[in-house]
Amino acid sequence: MKHPSKPFFSSLSSRSSSSFLVLLLFIIPVAVVIGFLSFYSPPFSLESPSELLEAASAPTPAPLISAEPRETSEAASPFSSGENRAELSPPPTVITTSKRNSRLNKIEARLARARSSIREAARVRNLSTSTQEDPDYVPHGPLYRNPNAFYRSYLEMERLFKIYVYEEGEPPMFHDGPCTSIYSTEGRFIHEMEKGKLYRTRNPEEALVYFLPLSVVRMVHYLHVPGAHHIDGIGLAVADYVDIIANRHPFWNRSQGSDHFMLSCHDWGPRTSSFVPHLFHNSIRVLCNANTSEGFNPSKDAPFPEIHLLTGDIKGLIGGLPPSRRSVLAFFAGRLHGHIRYLLLEQWKDRDQDVQVYDQLPPKVSYDSKLRQSRFCLCPSGYEVASPRVVEAIYAECVPVLISDGYVPPFSDVLNWKSFSVQVEVKDIPNIKTILMGISQRRYLRLYSRVKQVQRHFLLNGPPKRFDVFHMIVHSVWLRRLNVQLLDVENSDV
Repeated sequence: MKHPSKPFFSSLSSRSSSSFLVLLLFIIPVAVVIGFLSFYSPPFSLESPSELLEAASAPTPAPLISAEPRETSEAASPFSSGENRAELSPPPTVITTSKRNSRLNKIEARLARARSSIREAARVRNLSTSTQEDPDYVPHGPLYRNPNAFYRSYLEMERLFKIYVYEEGEPPMFHDGPCTSIYSTEGRFIHEMEKGKLYRTRNPEEALVYFLPLSVVRMVHYLHVPGAHHIDGIGLAVADYVDIIANRHPFWNRSQGSDHFMLSCHDWGPRTSSFVPHLFHNSIRVLCNANTSEGFNPSKDAPFPEIHLLTGDIKGLIGGLPPSRRSVLAFFAGRLHGHIRYLLLEQWKDRDQDVQVYDQLPPKVSYDSKLRQSRFCLCPSGYEVASPRVVEAIYAECVPVLISDGYVPPFSDVLNWKSFSVQVEVKDIPNIKTILMGISQRRYLRLYSRVKQVQRHFLLNGPPKRFDVFHMIVHSVWLRRLNVQLLDVENSDV
């Protein structure tokens, strides 16, 4: 007699059957609990910039600064005169916040009107002097990408810009900085902001940006272990500081740091900021070491100049011989720092009387005198891209020759560096003399004249004067704040 086929389960061993039943008895209750929690619990989300920086669906104005890293001569800028300027720029960064804040909406409305005003000025080719009366200075000529737009932007900055300086932190690593040496611009800016006479507000609710008053130079001095290859102590100090202000104030979390800025002239400034991801990726980083190959982003980060002050004063540093008395074609003196200087010294040291290159000046030869006697001053990058020789050349009315890879020069959103400097690619170091000799006398005189004109934007005055280096740094921050739009989603149509 043929038995009916056995059910599938009955074919399993008794041990396997009991194990499977135990497994089912365990899985079913767990699944019920998970389903219950997922129904009543809020969704979990990762706090990353890509998720928090949401683009608005409503039309927004085109930004004033392009996000693409670029060469100085071809940089897209709000102050360019090209017709396709808007096409070169991405949409502005838009930060949404769910906190009710009608004050924030009013601030953004004022900034929107400022953007519109600047773009309107950019479309005007020529303004008569009668419409541009200013007791101090009116930008003009090819020194600027668009002098009208820059002037309007500068006036809007003077009218609207307010900076809140966080009071947390103790000197000397916070609220202080060096006012001499090659890091002088870091300390001078911090000191001016601490004085509170220009742009600073004591009311954080009315501020457009928030300043983190830390000095990387002082942190290196007090926290770095000599000879160590890491900077963990410095980075952790910055991370702790950001944690403190984020816990005490609502503004960092509101924008994930996008309306905050730090300023550093030390080579380690970029690396230090990397210990706080939002500081590195979102915040405005004002850096001397403006190297696009190390994460410098010209759309949100701002380059500023490295100025070497021995005494803290620029007295005696400004001016040089007239062109007819400048007998040296090109000059450089400096130590063997980095591969670019190695190539320059290898090619030109003790090789040519027209291109005078030294790793060490001969006895009784004055560095400043050589600057003033030269037509062109070579400004190669060292270990990092920035060099104080750029401003030294401008002070001495010597046409700067920039030799670097990935360097974004100071204030290049406003200034047309091609009009007062020469850019030489690293691969063309052997051809420096040919390149400089190929510049006609007429073109050299134009370069020389514009170097004298651009001086005012690099002067460290005490107290600051309009359009000087302090105000130009602030203007760079102002421009990047205009490139960010904070929206209160509960009070908007987004």
